[in-house]
Amino acid sequence: MKLMGLDVGSKTVGIAVSDAFGWTSQGIEIIPIDEENAVFGLDRVKELVIEHGIQGFVVGLPKNMNNSLGPRAEASKAYADKLTKLFNLPVDFEDERLTTVEAERMLVEQADVSRKKRKKVIDKLAASLILQNYLDRHGKLTQG
Repeated sequence: MKLMGLDVGSKTVGIAVSDAFGWTSQGIEIIPIDEENAVFGLDRVKELVIEHGIQGFVVGLPKNMNNSLGPRAEASKAYADKLTKLFNLPVDFEDERLTTVEAERMLVEQADVSRKKRKKVIDKLAASLILQNYLDRHGKLTQG
């Protein structure tokens, strides 16, 4: 089952897709959006869903450290509702606390990428980490 992982922000949505077996995740794109003006990039998401044969979504849920949901988590849930209405495909959530921090650390430590270049890829990497964490967790649950 091919899944699409999304790291939803107010200005961009990082996109990742899984392989057909649901084992690995690969970041593919960052879609510019404008949440304030209700521009959500759903036309591009639709193109990617068709191109990659997506059968479900995993949306990062940015919980607060105390496990509560704040405004960004509510915005991610609202984006997920739009996906559900538009595509009629299953949507699941993955706790994304510290995912962007982890992505930033990986880019600094492993790739030694400049701050300017990091900004251009961080959301895509964060989406990939969200999806990979979901795939790893889901695989462990079904193997147990």
